[in-house]
Amino acid sequence: MAQSIFSINVPSDYGYVVLAVGVGSFVVPTMMGGAVMKARKEFDVQYPNLYATPGYHKRADDFNRVQRGHQNIFESISGVSIMTLLGGLRYPRINAAGFVLYLLGSHLYAKGYADRTLDVKMARYQRGGGIKWIGVLCSMVSTVSLGGSMLGWW
Repeated sequence: MAQSIFSINVPSDYGYVVLAVGVGSFVVPTMMGGAVMKARKEFDVQYPNLYATPGYHKRADDFNRVQRGHQNIFESISGVSIMTLLGGLRYPRINAAGFVLYLLGSHLYAKGYADRTLDVKMARYQRGGGIKWIGVLCSMVSTVSLGGSMLGWW
């Protein structure tokens, strides 16, 4: 089987991807952490506890909603970042904008989750958190497109 070399030219607009992922993936989760710090003080949940303990902490569920909303971004940010960096080689502006939507949606997801006036089952999406999935979809489709073109599928 003959080996072939596939070369990729980095688009001039790739800087948008670098800024979105490189800066955004640090700034947004850090800002979201501020809400957790505020909630720690408000609900008296001391370190090293990641979550409040029901029965021990008076308002455990209230604190845990804030913390859970914040923790959610860490479940997907690494994968979405990688897909954005890769997919951005093919469609830089779409992926940079998609990653911004992902970050904004993650922030709104956390805000909704923390809102104790909303039912916990859908609270995370009632404040706009669902827009993060638009960003994930942009990155995923673009990465599949890049991979398929590298394999000569299209």
